[in-house]
Amino acid sequence: MREFSLPALYEVPADGNLTDIVRRNAAQHPDVAVIARKTDGGWQDVTARAFLAEVQTAAKGLIAAGIQPGDRVGLMSRTRYEWTLLDFAIWSAGAVTVPVYETSSPEQVQWILGDSGAAACVVETAEHAAAVESVREQLPALKHVWQIDAGAVEELGRLGQDVTDETVEERGSAAKADDPATIVYTSGTTGRPKGCVLTHRSFFAECGNVVERLRPLFRTGECSVLLFLPLAHVFGRLVQVAPMMAPIRLGCVPDIRNLTDELASFRPTLILGVPRVFEKVYNSARAKAQAEGKGRIFDKAADTAIAYSKALDTPSGPSLGLRLRHLLFDKLVYGKLRAVLGGRGEYAISGGAPLGERLGHFFRGIGFTVLEGYGLTESCAATAFNPWDRQKIGTVGQPLPGSVVRIADDGEVLLHGEHLFKEYWNNPDATEEALADGWFHTGDLGTLDEDGYLRITGRKKEIIVTAGGKNVAPAVIEDRIRAHALVAECMVVGDGRPFVGALITLDEEFLARWAAEHGKPAGSTAQSLREDADLLAAVQAAVDDGNAAVSKAESVRKFRVLPHQFTEESGHLTPSLKLKRNVVAKDYAHEIEAIYAK
Repeated sequence: MREFSLPALYEVPADGNLTDIVRRNAAQHPDVAVIARKTDGGWQDVTARAFLAEVQTAAKGLIAAGIQPGDRVGLMSRTRYEWTLLDFAIWSAGAVTVPVYETSSPEQVQWILGDSGAAACVVETAEHAAAVESVREQLPALKHVWQIDAGAVEELGRLGQDVTDETVEERGSAAKADDPATIVYTSGTTGRPKGCVLTHRSFFAECGNVVERLRPLFRTGECSVLLFLPLAHVFGRLVQVAPMMAPIRLGCVPDIRNLTDELASFRPTLILGVPRVFEKVYNSARAKAQAEGKGRIFDKAADTAIAYSKALDTPSGPSLGLRLRHLLFDKLVYGKLRAVLGGRGEYAISGGAPLGERLGHFFRGIGFTVLEGYGLTESCAATAFNPWDRQKIGTVGQPLPGSVVRIADDGEVLLHGEHLFKEYWNNPDATEEALADGWFHTGDLGTLDEDGYLRITGRKKEIIVTAGGKNVAPAVIEDRIRAHALVAECMVVGDGRPFVGALITLDEEFLARWAAEHGKPAGSTAQSLREDADLLAAVQAAVDDGNAAVSKAESVRKFRVLPHQFTEESGHLTPSLKLKRNVVAKDYAHEIEAIYAK
Protein backbone atom coordinates (compact mmCIF):
# COMPACT_ATOMS: atom_id res chain seq x y z
CA MET A 1 0.00 0.00 0.00
CA ARG A 2 1.29 3.46 -0.92
CA GLU A 3 -1.12 5.76 0.93
CA PHE A 4 -3.52 5.51 3.85
CA SER A 5 -5.70 7.93 5.79
CA LEU A 6 -8.37 7.93 8.49
CA PRO A 7 -11.21 10.43 8.91
CA ALA A 8 -10.83 13.02 11.66
CA LEU A 9 -12.54 12.29 14.98
CA TYR A 10 -12.13 15.85 16.27
CA GLU A 11 -12.98 19.14 14.59
CA VAL A 12 -10.52 21.97 15.23
CA PRO A 13 -12.28 25.19 16.30
CA ALA A 14 -11.41 27.79 13.65
CA ASP A 15 -11.49 30.74 16.06
CA GLY A 16 -10.14 28.99 19.14
CA ASN A 17 -6.78 28.53 20.85
CA LEU A 18 -5.33 26.39 23.61
CA THR A 19 -6.43 28.73 26.41
CA ASP A 20 -9.98 27.57 25.64
CA ILE A 21 -9.07 24.25 27.27
CA VAL A 22 -8.49 25.60 30.78
CA ARG A 23 -11.51 27.90 30.58
CA ARG A 24 -13.74 25.06 29.39
CA ASN A 25 -12.47 22.72 32.11
CA ALA A 26 -13.17 25.31 34.79
CA ALA A 27 -16.69 25.81 33.45
CA GLN A 28 -17.61 22.15 32.84
CA HIS A 29 -15.48 20.32 35.45
CA PRO A 30 -14.73 22.97 38.11
CA ASP A 31 -14.07 20.54 40.97
CA VAL A 32 -12.25 17.83 38.97
CA ALA A 33 -8.51 17.53 39.69
CA VAL A 34 -6.87 18.26 36.33
CA ILE A 35 -3.30 18.45 37.59
CA ALA A 36 -1.37 17.51 40.73
CA ARG A 37 1.48 19.46 42.27
CA LYS A 38 4.44 17.49 43.68
CA THR A 39 5.17 18.49 47.28
CA ASP A 40 7.39 17.13 50.05
CA GLY A 41 4.32 15.51 51.54
CA GLY A 42 3.16 13.84 48.32
CA TRP A 43 0.71 15.04 45.70
CA GLN A 44 -1.53 18.09 46.03
CA ASP A 45 -4.46 18.06 43.60
CA VAL A 46 -5.36 21.26 41.76
CA THR A 47 -8.93 21.53 40.48
CA ALA A 48 -9.86 22.90 37.07
CA ARG A 49 -11.23 26.08 38.70
CA ALA A 50 -8.09 26.62 40.79
CA PHE A 51 -5.75 25.93 37.86
CA LEU A 52 -7.51 28.53 35.68
CA ALA A 53 -7.16 31.10 38.47
CA GLU A 54 -3.42 30.43 38.79
CA VAL A 55 -2.94 30.59 35.02
CA GLN A 56 -4.73 33.92 34.80
CA THR A 57 -2.76 35.36 37.72
CA ALA A 58 0.56 34.48 36.06
CA ALA A 59 -0.70 35.79 32.71
CA LYS A 60 -1.53 39.13 34.31
CA GLY A 61 2.09 39.38 35.48
CA LEU A 62 3.39 38.76 31.97
CA ILE A 63 1.04 41.40 30.56
CA ALA A 64 2.08 43.90 33.24
CA ALA A 65 5.73 43.24 32.39
CA GLY A 66 5.06 44.37 28.83
CA ILE A 67 4.73 41.03 27.03
CA GLN A 68 2.79 41.74 23.83
CA PRO A 69 0.63 39.46 21.66
CA GLY A 70 2.90 37.31 19.51
CA ASP A 71 5.99 37.90 21.68
CA ARG A 72 8.15 34.86 22.25
CA VAL A 73 8.82 33.79 25.85
CA GLY A 74 11.52 31.24 26.64
CA LEU A 75 10.86 28.50 29.20
CA MET A 76 13.90 26.63 30.53
CA SER A 77 13.10 24.15 33.29
CA ARG A 78 12.81 20.53 34.21
CA THR A 79 9.35 18.98 34.03
CA ARG A 80 7.34 20.33 36.95
CA TYR A 81 3.96 21.86 37.79
CA GLU A 82 5.19 25.38 37.09
CA TRP A 83 6.18 24.47 33.51
CA THR A 84 2.58 23.58 32.65
CA LEU A 85 1.22 26.55 34.58
CA LEU A 86 3.52 29.00 32.77
CA ASP A 87 2.92 27.43 29.35
CA PHE A 88 -0.81 28.12 29.62
CA ALA A 89 -0.09 31.54 31.18
CA ILE A 90 2.10 32.52 28.22
CA TRP A 91 -0.71 31.54 25.85
CA SER A 92 -3.20 33.42 28.01
CA ALA A 93 -1.07 36.55 27.63
CA GLY A 94 -1.29 36.10 23.85
CA ALA A 95 2.38 35.11 23.58
CA VAL A 96 4.31 32.16 22.11
CA THR A 97 6.23 29.63 24.25
CA VAL A 98 9.81 28.77 23.27
CA PRO A 99 11.01 25.71 25.21
CA VAL A 100 14.71 25.40 26.05
CA TYR A 101 16.13 22.10 27.35
CA GLU A 102 17.28 22.54 30.94
CA THR A 103 20.53 20.78 29.98
CA SER A 104 21.32 23.28 27.21
CA SER A 105 24.72 24.97 27.10
CA PRO A 106 24.99 28.77 27.06
CA GLU A 107 25.71 28.60 23.32
CA GLN A 108 22.52 26.62 22.72
CA VAL A 109 20.54 28.99 24.97
CA GLN A 110 21.88 31.95 23.00
CA TRP A 111 20.93 30.38 19.68
CA ILE A 112 17.35 29.48 20.65
CA LEU A 113 16.52 32.71 22.50
CA GLY A 114 18.34 34.80 19.88
CA ASP A 115 16.90 33.09 16.82
CA SER A 116 13.36 33.25 18.22
CA GLY A 117 13.80 36.88 19.36
CA ALA A 118 12.51 36.01 22.83
CA ALA A 119 11.35 39.06 24.81
CA ALA A 120 11.51 37.22 28.14
CA CYS A 121 12.61 33.92 29.61
CA VAL A 122 11.57 31.95 32.68
CA VAL A 123 14.27 29.64 34.03
CA GLU A 124 14.16 27.14 36.88
CA THR A 125 17.45 27.42 38.75
CA ALA A 126 20.27 29.84 39.52
CA GLU A 127 22.45 27.78 37.19
CA HIS A 128 19.98 28.32 34.34
CA ALA A 129 19.84 32.03 35.13
CA ALA A 130 23.64 32.20 34.98
CA ALA A 131 23.64 30.47 31.59
CA VAL A 132 21.22 33.08 30.21
CA GLU A 133 23.12 35.94 31.84
CA SER A 134 26.41 34.77 30.29
CA VAL A 135 25.01 35.36 26.80
CA ARG A 136 22.61 38.19 27.53
CA GLU A 137 24.69 40.80 25.70
CA GLN A 138 24.00 38.80 22.53
CA LEU A 139 20.23 38.85 23.18
CA PRO A 140 19.11 42.45 22.58
CA ALA A 141 15.39 41.54 22.51
CA LEU A 142 15.50 39.86 25.95
CA LYS A 143 14.00 42.25 28.54
CA HIS A 144 13.10 39.97 31.46
CA VAL A 145 14.47 36.82 33.12
CA TRP A 146 12.47 35.23 35.95
CA GLN A 147 13.62 32.26 38.04
CA ILE A 148 11.13 29.68 39.33
CA ASP A 149 13.27 28.67 42.31
CA ALA A 150 13.55 32.36 43.26
CA GLY A 151 9.78 32.88 43.26
CA ALA A 152 9.02 33.68 39.60
CA VAL A 153 5.37 32.66 39.85
CA GLU A 154 4.83 34.74 42.99
CA GLU A 155 6.64 37.69 41.41
CA LEU A 156 4.40 37.54 38.35
CA GLY A 157 1.40 37.48 40.68
CA ARG A 158 2.53 40.69 42.36
CA LEU A 159 3.34 42.36 39.03
CA GLY A 160 -0.13 41.71 37.64
CA GLN A 161 -2.23 42.90 40.57
CA ASP A 162 -3.60 45.87 38.62
CA VAL A 163 -4.36 43.97 35.41
CA THR A 164 -8.08 43.25 35.05
CA ASP A 165 -9.76 39.94 34.31
CA GLU A 166 -11.17 41.52 31.14
CA THR A 167 -7.67 42.27 29.86
CA VAL A 168 -6.60 38.66 30.33
CA GLU A 169 -9.78 37.44 28.67
CA GLU A 170 -9.13 39.72 25.69
CA ARG A 171 -5.48 38.65 25.41
CA GLY A 172 -6.27 34.99 25.84
CA SER A 173 -8.89 35.08 23.11
CA ALA A 174 -6.79 37.02 20.59
CA ALA A 175 -4.89 34.12 19.01
CA LYS A 176 -6.71 32.01 16.44
CA ALA A 177 -6.18 28.40 15.41
CA ASP A 178 -3.58 29.20 12.75
CA ASP A 179 -1.50 31.50 14.95
CA PRO A 180 1.75 30.17 16.47
CA ALA A 181 1.45 28.52 19.88
CA THR A 182 5.07 27.49 20.30
CA ILE A 183 8.42 27.32 18.53
CA VAL A 184 10.02 23.97 19.34
CA TYR A 185 13.63 23.62 18.26
CA THR A 186 14.66 20.31 16.72
CA SER A 187 17.37 18.20 18.31
CA GLY A 188 20.06 19.35 15.91
CA THR A 189 21.68 16.02 15.02
CA THR A 190 23.31 17.50 11.91
CA GLY A 191 23.71 21.21 12.68
CA ARG A 192 21.94 24.19 14.19
CA PRO A 193 18.50 23.30 15.62
CA LYS A 194 15.62 24.56 13.49
CA GLY A 195 12.64 26.25 15.12
CA CYS A 196 9.42 24.39 14.26
CA VAL A 197 6.45 26.74 14.43
CA LEU A 198 3.52 24.74 15.79
CA THR A 199 0.15 26.45 15.78
CA HIS A 200 -2.81 26.12 18.09
CA ARG A 201 -4.42 24.14 15.24
CA SER A 202 -1.47 21.71 15.29
CA PHE A 203 -2.07 20.87 18.96
CA PHE A 204 -5.85 20.73 18.65
CA ALA A 205 -5.65 18.35 15.66
CA GLU A 206 -2.99 16.24 17.36
CA CYS A 207 -4.30 16.00 20.90
CA GLY A 208 -7.99 16.07 20.05
CA ASN A 209 -7.70 13.11 17.71
CA VAL A 210 -5.38 11.18 20.04
CA VAL A 211 -7.85 11.57 22.92
CA GLU A 212 -10.86 10.58 20.81
CA ARG A 213 -9.14 7.54 19.25
CA LEU A 214 -7.91 6.39 22.67
CA ARG A 215 -10.97 7.56 24.62
CA PRO A 216 -11.08 4.56 27.04
CA LEU A 217 -7.62 5.66 28.22
CA PHE A 218 -8.78 9.24 28.84
CA ARG A 219 -11.87 8.90 31.05
CA THR A 220 -12.48 12.07 33.06
CA GLY A 221 -12.51 11.50 36.80
CA GLU A 222 -11.06 7.98 36.47
CA CYS A 223 -7.81 8.11 34.48
CA SER A 224 -4.50 9.78 35.20
CA VAL A 225 -1.09 10.14 33.57
CA LEU A 226 2.35 10.82 35.04
CA LEU A 227 4.54 13.14 32.94
CA PHE A 228 8.29 12.62 33.32
CA LEU A 229 9.45 13.42 29.78
CA PRO A 230 11.18 16.78 29.18
CA LEU A 231 8.61 19.40 28.19
CA ALA A 232 11.11 20.97 25.81
CA HIS A 233 10.50 17.87 23.66
CA VAL A 234 7.30 17.86 21.62
CA PHE A 235 6.30 14.42 22.96
CA GLY A 236 6.33 15.90 26.46
CA ARG A 237 4.00 18.67 25.30
CA LEU A 238 1.59 16.06 23.89
CA VAL A 239 1.58 14.38 27.31
CA GLN A 240 0.79 17.77 28.86
CA VAL A 241 -1.92 19.04 26.50
CA ALA A 242 -3.83 15.82 25.75
CA PRO A 243 -4.72 15.10 29.41
CA MET A 244 -5.87 18.72 29.77
CA MET A 245 -8.12 18.31 26.74
CA ALA A 246 -9.72 15.11 28.08
CA PRO A 247 -9.49 16.20 30.96
CA ILE A 248 -7.76 13.65 33.18
CA ARG A 249 -5.44 14.11 36.17
CA LEU A 250 -1.86 15.01 35.21
CA GLY A 251 1.18 14.71 37.47
CA CYS A 252 4.65 16.10 36.66
CA VAL A 253 8.03 14.86 37.93
CA PRO A 254 11.44 16.27 36.95
CA ASP A 255 13.37 13.11 36.05
CA ILE A 256 13.27 9.32 35.97
CA ARG A 257 15.96 8.54 38.54
CA ASN A 258 13.28 7.69 41.12
CA LEU A 259 10.61 6.79 38.60
CA THR A 260 9.43 3.59 40.31
CA ASP A 261 8.85 5.51 43.56
CA GLU A 262 6.97 8.21 41.68
CA LEU A 263 4.82 5.64 39.88
CA ALA A 264 4.05 3.94 43.19
CA SER A 265 2.94 7.19 44.82
CA PHE A 266 0.98 8.68 41.88
CA ARG A 267 -0.40 5.35 40.56
CA PRO A 268 -1.24 6.48 37.00
CA THR A 269 -3.62 4.55 34.79
CA LEU A 270 -1.65 5.57 31.68
CA ILE A 271 2.08 6.00 31.08
CA LEU A 272 3.56 7.82 28.11
CA GLY A 273 7.27 7.18 27.76
CA VAL A 274 10.18 6.28 25.54
CA PRO A 275 11.52 2.75 24.90
CA ARG A 276 14.45 3.26 27.25
CA VAL A 277 12.04 3.53 30.19
CA PHE A 278 10.39 0.21 29.37
CA GLU A 279 13.77 -1.42 28.67
CA LYS A 280 14.95 -0.29 32.12
CA VAL A 281 11.87 -1.75 33.80
CA TYR A 282 12.45 -5.10 32.12
CA ASN A 283 16.22 -5.18 32.65
CA SER A 284 15.98 -4.06 36.29
CA ALA A 285 13.36 -6.69 37.08
CA ARG A 286 15.43 -9.41 35.43
CA ALA A 287 18.62 -8.34 37.20
CA LYS A 288 16.80 -8.25 40.56
CA ALA A 289 15.44 -11.76 39.96
CA GLN A 290 18.90 -13.04 39.09
CA ALA A 291 20.39 -11.46 42.21
CA GLU A 292 17.75 -13.24 44.32
CA GLY A 293 18.45 -16.58 42.64
CA LYS A 294 15.17 -16.46 40.70
CA GLY A 295 16.62 -15.74 37.28
CA ARG A 296 15.36 -18.98 35.70
CA ILE A 297 11.82 -18.38 36.97
CA PHE A 298 11.84 -14.84 35.57
CA ASP A 299 13.12 -16.01 32.17
CA LYS A 300 10.43 -18.71 31.98
CA ALA A 301 7.82 -16.13 32.96
CA ALA A 302 9.12 -13.76 30.26
CA ASP A 303 9.06 -16.49 27.60
CA THR A 304 5.50 -17.40 28.64
CA ALA A 305 4.37 -13.75 28.47
CA ILE A 306 5.82 -13.38 24.97
CA ALA A 307 4.30 -16.64 23.77
CA TYR A 308 0.94 -15.69 25.28
CA SER A 309 0.97 -12.29 23.57
CA LYS A 310 1.88 -13.79 20.21
CA ALA A 311 -0.89 -16.35 20.58
CA LEU A 312 -3.41 -13.54 21.08
CA ASP A 313 -2.82 -12.62 17.43
CA THR A 314 -3.67 -16.13 16.15
CA PRO A 315 -7.18 -17.29 15.23
CA SER A 316 -7.23 -19.95 17.96
CA GLY A 317 -5.63 -17.83 20.68
CA PRO A 318 -3.51 -19.20 23.57
CA SER A 319 -3.75 -22.93 24.24
CA LEU A 320 -5.08 -24.28 27.55
CA GLY A 321 -1.58 -25.15 28.74
CA LEU A 322 -0.27 -21.69 27.85
CA ARG A 323 -3.20 -20.05 29.64
CA LEU A 324 -2.51 -22.10 32.78
CA ARG A 325 1.21 -21.23 32.75
CA HIS A 326 0.29 -17.60 32.18
CA LEU A 327 -2.10 -17.67 35.15
CA LEU A 328 0.62 -19.15 37.38
CA PHE A 329 3.22 -16.58 36.39
CA ASP A 330 0.68 -13.78 36.77
CA LYS A 331 0.59 -14.59 40.48
CA LEU A 332 4.33 -15.18 40.80
CA VAL A 333 5.81 -12.47 38.54
CA TYR A 334 3.50 -10.35 36.40
CA GLY A 335 1.51 -8.83 39.25
CA LYS A 336 4.73 -7.61 40.87
CA LEU A 337 5.87 -6.04 37.60
CA ARG A 338 2.55 -4.23 37.19
CA ALA A 339 2.94 -2.98 40.76
CA VAL A 340 6.33 -1.48 39.81
CA LEU A 341 4.48 0.46 37.10
CA GLY A 342 2.04 1.87 39.63
CA GLY A 343 -0.41 -1.01 39.94
CA ARG A 344 -3.37 0.68 38.23
CA GLY A 345 -2.27 0.97 34.62
CA GLU A 346 -3.07 -1.35 31.74
CA TYR A 347 -1.72 0.79 28.89
CA ALA A 348 1.29 2.86 27.93
CA ILE A 349 2.14 4.83 24.82
CA SER A 350 5.75 4.69 23.61
CA GLY A 351 7.45 6.98 21.12
CA GLY A 352 10.77 8.56 20.26
CA ALA A 353 12.45 5.34 19.08
CA PRO A 354 11.47 1.76 18.18
CA LEU A 355 10.38 -0.39 21.12
CA GLY A 356 11.17 -3.78 19.60
CA GLU A 357 8.74 -6.65 19.06
CA ARG A 358 10.07 -8.84 21.88
CA LEU A 359 9.56 -6.09 24.47
CA GLY A 360 6.16 -5.23 23.00
CA HIS A 361 5.00 -8.83 23.35
CA PHE A 362 6.52 -9.11 26.84
CA PHE A 363 4.60 -6.14 28.22
CA ARG A 364 1.31 -7.10 26.58
CA GLY A 365 1.84 -10.60 27.93
CA ILE A 366 2.13 -9.36 31.53
CA GLY A 367 -1.08 -7.33 31.19
CA PHE A 368 0.44 -3.93 30.46
CA THR A 369 0.03 -3.10 26.79
CA VAL A 370 2.53 -0.64 25.29
CA LEU A 371 1.04 1.06 22.24
CA GLU A 372 3.89 2.12 19.96
CA GLY A 373 3.67 5.34 17.96
CA TYR A 374 5.79 7.50 15.69
CA GLY A 375 6.20 11.19 15.12
CA LEU A 376 8.51 14.15 14.80
CA THR A 377 8.71 17.70 16.10
CA GLU A 378 7.29 18.82 12.76
CA SER A 379 4.22 16.59 13.23
CA CYS A 380 3.48 17.90 16.74
CA ALA A 381 4.46 14.50 18.21
CA ALA A 382 2.49 11.41 17.14
CA THR A 383 1.61 11.17 13.45
CA ALA A 384 0.84 7.46 13.80
CA PHE A 385 0.04 5.22 16.75
CA ASN A 386 -1.44 1.84 17.54
CA PRO A 387 -5.15 1.91 18.45
CA TRP A 388 -5.94 0.47 21.86
CA ASP A 389 -8.33 -2.12 20.39
CA ARG A 390 -6.38 -3.19 17.28
CA GLN A 391 -2.70 -3.20 18.12
CA LYS A 392 -0.11 -4.60 15.70
CA ILE A 393 3.12 -5.14 17.60
CA GLY A 394 6.17 -4.30 15.49
CA THR A 395 4.42 -1.41 13.75
CA VAL A 396 3.95 2.20 14.82
CA GLY A 397 0.24 1.96 14.06
CA GLN A 398 -2.16 3.76 11.76
CA PRO A 399 -2.09 7.48 10.87
CA LEU A 400 -3.47 10.07 13.26
CA PRO A 401 -7.18 10.43 12.41
CA GLY A 402 -7.59 13.31 9.99
CA SER A 403 -4.13 12.86 8.47
CA VAL A 404 -2.54 11.00 5.56
CA VAL A 405 0.61 8.88 5.34
CA ARG A 406 2.12 8.29 1.90
CA ILE A 407 5.13 6.20 0.93
CA ALA A 408 7.17 7.85 -1.84
CA ASP A 409 8.77 5.89 -4.67
CA ASP A 410 12.10 5.83 -2.81
CA GLY A 411 10.42 4.60 0.40
CA GLU A 412 10.36 7.95 2.23
CA VAL A 413 7.44 8.56 4.60
CA LEU A 414 5.42 11.65 3.58
CA LEU A 415 2.77 13.31 5.76
CA HIS A 416 -0.23 15.57 5.27
CA GLY A 417 -2.62 16.93 7.90
CA GLU A 418 -3.68 19.76 10.18
CA HIS A 419 -1.25 18.65 12.90
CA LEU A 420 1.85 19.54 10.87
CA PHE A 421 4.06 22.51 11.66
CA LYS A 422 3.54 25.80 9.86
CA GLU A 423 7.15 26.62 9.00
CA TYR A 424 10.73 26.68 10.24
CA TRP A 425 11.22 30.00 12.02
CA ASN A 426 13.43 32.38 10.02
CA ASN A 427 14.29 29.60 7.56
CA PRO A 428 12.17 29.76 4.39
CA ASP A 429 14.57 27.62 2.35
CA ALA A 430 14.38 24.72 4.82
CA THR A 431 10.59 25.14 5.00
CA GLU A 432 10.22 24.96 1.23
CA GLU A 433 12.40 21.86 1.04
CA ALA A 434 10.58 20.04 3.87
CA LEU A 435 7.08 20.89 2.62
CA ALA A 436 7.67 20.29 -1.08
CA ASP A 437 4.52 19.56 -3.10
CA GLY A 438 2.31 20.13 -0.04
CA TRP A 439 3.66 17.07 1.77
CA PHE A 440 6.04 16.99 4.72
CA HIS A 441 9.10 14.91 3.82
CA THR A 442 10.10 13.17 7.05
CA GLY A 443 13.45 11.75 5.94
CA ASP A 444 12.36 8.42 7.39
CA LEU A 445 11.90 5.24 5.37
CA GLY A 446 8.90 3.01 5.89
CA THR A 447 6.20 0.71 4.57
CA LEU A 448 2.42 0.49 4.93
CA ASP A 449 0.67 -2.88 5.26
CA GLU A 450 -2.74 -3.78 3.86
CA ASP A 451 -4.48 -2.30 6.93
CA GLY A 452 -2.60 0.99 6.83
CA TYR A 453 -0.20 0.20 9.67
CA LEU A 454 3.14 1.93 9.30
CA ARG A 455 6.51 0.29 9.87
CA ILE A 456 9.62 2.50 10.04
CA THR A 457 12.69 0.87 8.50
CA GLY A 458 15.35 3.58 8.79
CA ARG A 459 16.41 7.11 7.84
CA LYS A 460 17.42 8.18 4.34
CA LYS A 461 20.46 10.12 5.51
CA GLU A 462 21.69 7.26 7.70
CA ILE A 463 21.80 4.63 4.96
CA ILE A 464 25.21 3.01 4.84
CA VAL A 465 26.53 1.73 1.51
CA THR A 466 29.27 -0.86 1.98
CA ALA A 467 32.17 -1.32 -0.41
CA GLY A 468 30.24 -4.23 -1.91
CA GLY A 469 27.30 -1.94 -2.72
CA LYS A 470 24.96 -3.24 -0.01
CA ASN A 471 22.54 -0.63 1.39
CA VAL A 472 22.23 -0.94 5.17
CA ALA A 473 19.66 0.88 7.34
CA PRO A 474 21.31 0.98 10.80
CA ALA A 475 18.17 1.46 12.91
CA VAL A 476 16.97 -2.16 12.94
CA ILE A 477 20.15 -3.77 14.22
CA GLU A 478 21.12 -0.82 16.47
CA ASP A 479 17.80 -0.94 18.29
CA ARG A 480 18.06 -4.70 18.74
CA ILE A 481 21.59 -4.54 20.15
CA ARG A 482 20.74 -1.58 22.39
CA ALA A 483 17.93 -3.59 23.99
CA HIS A 484 20.56 -5.64 25.87
CA ALA A 485 20.92 -4.58 29.52
CA LEU A 486 24.67 -3.99 29.20
CA VAL A 487 24.46 -1.79 26.12
CA ALA A 488 23.83 1.95 26.40
CA GLU A 489 24.32 2.97 22.77
CA CYS A 490 25.22 1.30 19.51
CA MET A 491 26.29 3.05 16.31
CA VAL A 492 26.69 0.98 13.17
CA VAL A 493 29.48 1.98 10.78
CA GLY A 494 30.67 0.69 7.43
CA ASP A 495 30.08 3.33 4.75
CA GLY A 496 32.47 2.44 1.92
CA ARG A 497 33.97 -0.33 4.04
CA PRO A 498 34.14 -4.08 3.30
CA PHE A 499 31.70 -5.02 6.09
CA VAL A 500 29.48 -3.57 8.80
CA GLY A 501 30.97 -2.79 12.20
CA ALA A 502 29.69 -1.12 15.37
CA LEU A 503 30.78 1.19 18.17
CA ILE A 504 29.20 0.17 21.48
CA THR A 505 29.03 1.93 24.83
CA LEU A 506 28.12 0.26 28.11
CA ASP A 507 25.32 1.12 30.51
CA GLU A 508 27.20 2.17 33.65
CA GLU A 509 24.38 1.14 36.01
CA PHE A 510 24.20 -2.43 34.71
CA LEU A 511 27.95 -2.69 34.17
CA ALA A 512 28.53 -2.35 37.92
CA ARG A 513 26.00 -5.10 38.61
CA TRP A 514 27.41 -7.34 35.88
CA ALA A 515 30.97 -6.84 37.16
CA ALA A 516 29.99 -7.86 40.71
CA GLU A 517 28.14 -10.95 39.47
CA HIS A 518 31.11 -12.04 37.35
CA GLY A 519 33.82 -11.57 39.95
CA LYS A 520 35.43 -8.49 38.48
CA PRO A 521 37.31 -6.04 40.74
CA ALA A 522 35.22 -3.53 42.67
CA GLY A 523 34.99 -0.22 40.89
CA SER A 524 35.52 -1.75 37.44
CA THR A 525 34.69 0.64 34.60
CA ALA A 526 34.08 0.41 30.88
CA GLN A 527 37.66 1.62 30.42
CA SER A 528 39.11 -1.19 32.55
CA LEU A 529 36.85 -3.94 31.19
CA ARG A 530 36.59 -3.08 27.49
CA GLU A 531 39.06 -5.84 26.56
CA ASP A 532 37.84 -8.32 29.20
CA ALA A 533 37.01 -11.68 27.60
CA ASP A 534 33.84 -12.24 29.66
CA LEU A 535 32.52 -8.78 28.91
CA LEU A 536 33.27 -9.10 25.20
CA ALA A 537 31.41 -12.42 25.18
CA ALA A 538 28.38 -10.77 26.79
CA VAL A 539 28.42 -7.93 24.25
CA GLN A 540 28.91 -10.45 21.46
CA ALA A 541 25.69 -12.14 22.60
CA ALA A 542 23.90 -8.80 22.18
CA VAL A 543 25.43 -8.38 18.74
CA ASP A 544 24.43 -11.93 17.78
CA ASP A 545 20.86 -11.16 18.79
CA GLY A 546 20.94 -8.02 16.63
CA ASN A 547 22.40 -9.94 13.70
CA ALA A 548 19.50 -12.37 13.87
CA ALA A 549 17.20 -9.57 12.72
CA VAL A 550 19.07 -8.75 9.50
CA SER A 551 20.69 -10.41 6.50
CA LYS A 552 24.28 -11.62 6.58
CA ALA A 553 25.45 -8.66 4.49
CA GLU A 554 23.86 -6.26 7.01
CA SER A 555 25.17 -8.01 10.12
CA VAL A 556 27.86 -6.61 12.41
CA ARG A 557 31.10 -8.54 11.88
CA LYS A 558 33.28 -6.68 14.39
CA PHE A 559 32.68 -4.17 17.15
CA ARG A 560 34.58 -1.95 19.53
CA VAL A 561 33.54 -1.29 23.14
CA LEU A 562 34.21 2.38 23.92
CA PRO A 563 35.62 3.57 27.27
CA HIS A 564 32.83 6.05 27.97
CA GLN A 565 29.07 6.46 27.45
CA PHE A 566 27.79 8.96 24.93
CA THR A 567 26.15 11.89 26.71
CA GLU A 568 24.64 15.23 25.85
CA GLU A 569 27.47 16.87 27.81
CA SER A 570 30.09 15.07 25.72
CA GLY A 571 28.41 16.39 22.59
CA HIS A 572 27.48 12.96 21.22
CA LEU A 573 23.75 12.97 22.05
CA THR A 574 21.05 15.56 21.46
CA PRO A 575 18.83 16.62 24.38
CA SER A 576 16.29 14.04 23.15
CA LEU A 577 19.06 11.40 23.29
CA LYS A 578 19.51 10.94 19.55
CA LEU A 579 22.98 10.11 18.29
CA LYS A 580 24.98 12.87 16.63
CA ARG A 581 26.51 10.41 14.18
CA ASN A 582 28.85 12.83 12.49
CA VAL A 583 30.30 13.93 15.85
CA VAL A 584 30.72 10.32 17.05
CA ALA A 585 32.36 9.35 13.74
CA LYS A 586 34.80 12.25 14.01
CA ASP A 587 35.68 11.84 17.69
CA TYR A 588 36.04 8.06 17.47
CA ALA A 589 37.60 7.83 14.01
CA HIS A 590 40.53 5.88 15.48
CA GLU A 591 38.16 3.29 16.96
CA ILE A 592 36.43 2.90 13.59
CA GLU A 593 39.80 2.44 11.91
CA ALA A 594 40.65 -0.21 14.50
CA ILE A 595 37.59 -2.23 13.44
CA TYR A 596 38.93 -2.46 9.89
CA ALA A 597 42.62 -2.82 10.74
CA LYS A 598 44.07 -6.16 9.65
